[in-house]
Amino acid sequence: MSDVPKHPADPANEFATDNSAIDPRDFRNALGTFGTGVTIVTAMAVDGKPYGVTCNSFASVSLNPPLVLWSLGMFSQGLPIFQNASHFAVNVLDVSQQELALKFAKSSGEKFAGVEWKPGLGNAPIIAGSVAQFQCRAVNRYYGGDHIIFLGAVEAYSYNGQEPLLFARGGFGKFVPGDGK
Repeated sequence: MSDVPKHPADPANEFATDNSAIDPRDFRNALGTFGTGVTIVTAMAVDGKPYGVTCNSFASVSLNPPLVLWSLGMFSQGLPIFQNASHFAVNVLDVSQQELALKFAKSSGEKFAGVEWKPGLGNAPIIAGSVAQFQCRAVNRYYGGDHIIFLGAVEAYSYNGQEPLLFARGGFGKFVPGDGK
């Protein structure tokens, strides 16, 4: 844990191999100090089965045009599903949906068993009870180290006033507003 910059001899090589001078575990701990919302990103597989994954890398990119992004590990079993899908949906989870976040974080099992959902654009599943849903047309994909970054054009969205589920330092929580001072 150091704030002294560490630069590899060849920065281009850093992205192509496992040569980063930064300790991955400590870097993950530092990133964990940034609280995020918790989402389940969904798409419909070519075979007609719904697929989803818990994700906290969701971010807005642009208001005009409305664009969002999220990323998925290069070796995720769901990568081909999202690469082939015309649309994906980002379901922002409610504070009461922690168990759902854990269920969709697992790489195996029937994730949609017992989950109430309806098909959205491109048949991407819209999960009932979520705080917000962003239905996106898949626009582009970019390589980002050990992840693929998905860019989506928001074609429809909805939201409510419920409390979002948050994640920081390896745990779930909720927003507690300050007194404004």
